[in-house]
Amino acid sequence: MDEQYYQLFNVEQLDNASKLAIPRALGLYEACMRNRDFDVVQLLRHEKKDFEYIVIDVQCDGVPPNNSVGIRYYERLVLCMSADPSVLPETLALRKDFPSLMHENRIAPNVPVSLCLYFESTASVRRTWTPENFLRRVQWWLEKSARDELHPADQPVEQLFFVAQYELVLPWNFKELKKNPANKFVINRGPTRQNAAETFFLQTAGQEDSTRSITPVEITLSPITHGRIELEPHNLGELVDTLNLRGTELLPVLENVIQNRVDTQGIPISSDESASIILLHVPMSRTSDGPPEKFVTRGFVILTGMLGIGQKLGVLLTHEGKYFRDVRLFGQQTANADAWRSEVIYPMELSRQLDAAAARFQSGIYDEGPDGVIVGVGSLGSMMLELWGRSGWGKWSAVDKDHIKPHNIARHVAHSQHIGMLKAEVVAQLHAAVTDGASKVVPISSDATDLNDDIVGALRASKLVIDASTTLEYPRLSSTRDDFPRHVSVFVTPDGNAAVLLAEDVDRKVRLRTLEAQYYRAVIHEAWGAHHLDGNLGTFWSGASCRDISTVLPYSRVVVHAATLAEQVRLTTSRQDPDIAIWLRNPVSGEIRSVAVPVHTERRCGFGNLDLFIDEGVVQKLNAERANSFPTETGGILLGFYDFNINAVVVIDALPAPADSKSTGVSFERGVEGLRGAVADAARRTAGVVQYIGEWHSHPPNYPADPSRDDIFQLIYLSLKMAEDGLPAVSLIVGENGIRVMQGRA
Repeated sequence: MDEQYYQLFNVEQLDNASKLAIPRALGLYEACMRNRDFDVVQLLRHEKKDFEYIVIDVQCDGVPPNNSVGIRYYERLVLCMSADPSVLPETLALRKDFPSLMHENRIAPNVPVSLCLYFESTASVRRTWTPENFLRRVQWWLEKSARDELHPADQPVEQLFFVAQYELVLPWNFKELKKNPANKFVINRGPTRQNAAETFFLQTAGQEDSTRSITPVEITLSPITHGRIELEPHNLGELVDTLNLRGTELLPVLENVIQNRVDTQGIPISSDESASIILLHVPMSRTSDGPPEKFVTRGFVILTGMLGIGQKLGVLLTHEGKYFRDVRLFGQQTANADAWRSEVIYPMELSRQLDAAAARFQSGIYDEGPDGVIVGVGSLGSMMLELWGRSGWGKWSAVDKDHIKPHNIARHVAHSQHIGMLKAEVVAQLHAAVTDGASKVVPISSDATDLNDDIVGALRASKLVIDASTTLEYPRLSSTRDDFPRHVSVFVTPDGNAAVLLAEDVDRKVRLRTLEAQYYRAVIHEAWGAHHLDGNLGTFWSGASCRDISTVLPYSRVVVHAATLAEQVRLTTSRQDPDIAIWLRNPVSGEIRSVAVPVHTERRCGFGNLDLFIDEGVVQKLNAERANSFPTETGGILLGFYDFNINAVVVIDALPAPADSKSTGVSFERGVEGLRGAVADAARRTAGVVQYIGEWHSHPPNYPADPSRDDIFQLIYLSLKMAEDGLPAVSLIVGENGIRVMQGRA
């Protein structure tokens, strides 16, 4: 029996290969001539001379005889070569009864199908394309298709339709919106792109949209086994036919939906909408008896109201200006039974605005995050909040009293139109712009240390507070409150080369106050702390006030550390324990090194009208120094800070005895060698926070920490010296039964 082949139109036949004008076509012809599996049947050129065609017969030894797919040992193909070198050659199957397979394209009915030879992008294929490997790829496609092995088992099931020219974005809460029958929708046009593709938005209709509102029709069909990707239908008839051929029926479902819109009283013809939109959901299965593996969703816009479509379908009739159900004609053929088929449809890809759950999924985050408060949304805080907002982590209130000034734009998520606005309002507005209302940032434009009703209410209602305020006031104040939730403090060092995270434990047994002290102790003693808190790259006047001084710092350094801290806060707060972590960045190489500092619990001691705080790390150090000096006494000075805003003195470190100290089994006289330099270095390393606050000494074995007469005299002397600065003196004794702290005031 003669084979039936498609005829190629608008082409001229070439007598021989010397007439081929496209170099790649000539190279492909020569490769065919060298390959014994390919026989050249004909050479053709398009009348516009932008394409040349090589008609070939190819034989494939790997095609099983009488295979169920319908691929033959000999197949006639045409290899289409474009004059544009950026376009890959196309392979068309000329046999009219060539099987309909999964990896094919058909640009229109009754035209040759194009074989989908490559999974990779055109640019990737072109990188290594040669005529020889192209011919091998053609044979590979035929042989794999004949064995039904072209679609790997682990590859996702195919789409039902090719990508549409238009896309329709649904609201993130569309399911909830459509539950309210009073909600109507409109389709608003978005941007048009270079290839004439467009984006549209389905949005709730306002009163001004009443004349163009649409009620979406959602239809879920029975499952379809994946296979060849279908061309986009141009009208309702083509859509119904395509789905029928794939084993699922749209028409009865659509007719039922339309009839259910009309009750026995009828609906005025004038109330029909100007257009219709069908949101189609099709379950796709890998095999006919397998479960659905994904849902294909596609929108179809029709420029006729749904009731008008119902009349053309013959399921509605008009009488005295109303639509009524035509029960007699439902499901039957009528005189104008095909009128509906020509209704033009506009296929649209469906997507949905991002909500928090989708953002977390795309970010690989599996917990919703806390109800939290972030204190300070300046350069660092605003960027961290931006990152959490885009990843759907947490529900946040933002506390900041400042407003955006022109110089802030260089290091803030704000834009120039936000100048003059309060920072808390700006981050809330930008968050809303990203999430389209799916989640909200609650702005509180106040000083966090004021602890007004709004701030206290937000703090008490939260599970986590992030301090990004860049000052000492709020974290120290929060440490005094037992009614606040877990706190984490984050900051970037002045030169932008390091980031610091101080995290309380979930029960707040270790608070920011002592974490700050232990961080300073590490800065004083570790090699990385030598220049850790050194100034900045410079300063500039941002206003007329003597306090309007800003630092010079590249925003890139803030962003790098904001990304690290945003991620690490999430990981740290998933654990119960306290944490001190530092990330040191080399600005030249970009290398980042992490440092962990051991965390110790805190002791609180009465100290007159103040509270003295000392952590177990200092206590352990004191006990070790005492034990190492046996049988003689030893001692040294105490470093720390006073903060009369919170009525506290905090011990940060205890320096050992200078080399020129004198000690016996019953006495200790502290020397001074190297001491002034050590105190100055500690102050420099901690940006002036740490200072001398008093003295410590030990008692020998078997002696308690009770003060001797000499200890009292020393305290009096110390008190007189400290009184010159109006500060109380701290004297600490380490004995057999622990430590004892004494306060001296002149």
